[in-house]
Amino acid sequence: MATINCAGTLIDLSTPHVMGIINCTPDSFYDGGKLKNDAAILNQVEKMLDDGATFIDVGGYSSRPDGTDISVEEELSRVLPVLDLITARFDIKGLSCDSFRESVIKKAISHGATIVNDISAGHLSEDMLQIVGNFQIPYIMMHMRGTPQTMKSMTDYDDMILEINYYFSERIAAARSYGINDIIIDPGFGFAKTREQNFELLSNLNLLQAHNVPILAGVSRKSMIYKTLNTTAQQALNGTTALNMVSLMNGAKILRVHDVKEAMETIKLFKELTIN
Repeated sequence: MATINCAGTLIDLSTPHVMGIINCTPDSFYDGGKLKNDAAILNQVEKMLDDGATFIDVGGYSSRPDGTDISVEEELSRVLPVLDLITARFDIKGLSCDSFRESVIKKAISHGATIVNDISAGHLSEDMLQIVGNFQIPYIMMHMRGTPQTMKSMTDYDDMILEINYYFSERIAAARSYGINDIIIDPGFGFAKTREQNFELLSNLNLLQAHNVPILAGVSRKSMIYKTLNTTAQQALNGTTALNMVSLMNGAKILRVHDVKEAMETIKLFKELTIN
């Protein structure tokens, strides 16, 4: 559990790390359309790396609730040029592609991606696990029901934590059967979960440690924060920091964020709590 192999480099996850988000989408809930040109993308990646990010996560499909479904071709046209741009300038061992389509992932790997971040844990793409296993790269699997277009109507659980744990047990076993060694689980805050369920999940995040794989927490600027605080995603950095600390205290090893500097400061303070 302590390390994952990214392009031949072992990354130690016994202490927490930060994953910076690069959205190549016009309609993401917080930063959609902000990165309008090559210079803006490179500046953002450089800042994230300078601020301490270990991982950079590139995505071209907005998975927000009710997000627009786009074609594979459109997703590729957004993602591949950005991967090429990043790999030409930076040597990032942990370069992730955020997609649930195996055809996108297969091409993304050939363009430098070293991690797969799949919101569907293989449920929306029948060949995903086979491809990840063939390439022997780390796999982030998220809990979600349905699709981004339908998930808001799929929040009825008898025992949410039990069902999420069962989901990961089954998905991890499936991934292992395809030879996937490095697995990270993402509980999927905001995906087929109400605001109240998101807080229940965060409070019980430590119960996911039973799978003995690293946990990724992605709460950055999400509606569970800004709706609770009656504000906006743009004003939700302070709330993000607060919940990132809770995530760390409940076992998260990767924080997936828009704001790397603040997440790294949170980790630095958390380390002092665990040392003293």
